[in-house]
Amino acid sequence: MGLALSEAFESARLVFEEVNDALSQNLSRLMFEGPEDELRLTENAQPALMAVSMAVLRVLSQDGHVTVGDKASFVAGHSLGEYTALAAAGSLGLVDAARLLKLRGQAMQKAVPVGEGAMTALLGLDLEVAIAVAKAAAEDDVCDPANDNAPGQVVLSGATAAIERAMKLAPEMGARRALPLPVSAPFHCAMMAPAAEAMAEALATTSIEVPVVPVVANVTASAVNDPPVIRRLLVEQVTGMVRWRESVLYMKAQGVDTLIELGAGKVLTGLTKRIDRDLAGRSVEGPADIEALLKDL
Repeated sequence: MGLALSEAFESARLVFEEVNDALSQNLSRLMFEGPEDELRLTENAQPALMAVSMAVLRVLSQDGHVTVGDKASFVAGHSLGEYTALAAAGSLGLVDAARLLKLRGQAMQKAVPVGEGAMTALLGLDLEVAIAVAKAAAEDDVCDPANDNAPGQVVLSGATAAIERAMKLAPEMGARRALPLPVSAPFHCAMMAPAAEAMAEALATTSIEVPVVPVVANVTASAVNDPPVIRRLLVEQVTGMVRWRESVLYMKAQGVDTLIELGAGKVLTGLTKRIDRDLAGRSVEGPADIEALLKDL
């Protein structure tokens, strides 16, 4: 992950080196060489994904002279991607973003012992019905909507027993499928409260600047540019639902017609197509993608 960028662009390589230094860890070697199971640990995956996105952005700005302030109306990121969005808009420094995401991953993993929490993706149910499934399955356990990703794709998170009940209930309430997710902790639910406390403490001493363009926050699905509000919403995000479907529709309502996904993978581009087919979406991950985008811009 990120190797082609590093080999093709010195500006990208410097981003990876800055993240390595910030974490006192050779994260880039883990990204380039593996082992994959170690990279997938949330404390490594979160800063790694951020690093790839910021490397792409650094190439666009330094090599292609295309900046967020000049070309974007908003920035947004899904879950950990919100930290990347803030870094892209100059609200967070790269070093702070890396350190915060490392801590976020560690705090999330520590919050719930392995095996006590789980997540499931409900396919074919909209948010209102998914919430009803969660309420019915909870009983005395936590079972919360974690991600409203797109029409017909809602993720639930909570105690393992409650998620298992939800997976049985969902087809009875109209779900096409209920898929268990291969996660190490139940993210974006009330069980993450200890992680939210850890992030509140870390964010209290982190410098947050006014972003050069507004950030669409996960928990409100609306634009924010006030640093104290950004700080508060990042804490709420740990236990709150990622309102991605609404975030995309909010941006469209403000006149956005194209969403460009920077970094590893094409998940958000796929979700954009499911949310609103009138929106154009493209993913930019490797050198060829960057060259194509620069030509179009």
